[in-house]
Amino acid sequence: MSNDITPDDIAKVQAHLRKTFGSEAITLRARAKAKDSAEVLVGDEFIGLVYRDFDEGELSFHFEMAILSEDL
Repeated sequence: MSNDITPDDIAKVQAHLRKTFGSEAITLRARAKAKDSAEVLVGDEFIGLVYRDFDEGELSFHFEMAILSEDL
């Protein structure tokens, strides 16, 4: 199994993040050049990436969000 994120993966992770954070404003969008991840947005603002990881028979997704000091 590959680490390429699928449209089904995107829909499932988006639903999970919306439920977890209580916001319908969260959306995931496939990336044009990188197939292993999807962009995470709140409204129109990019906030991070979700990566698909299939390792040793286990599938997981990793959410990565950088917070710049100037944003604090």
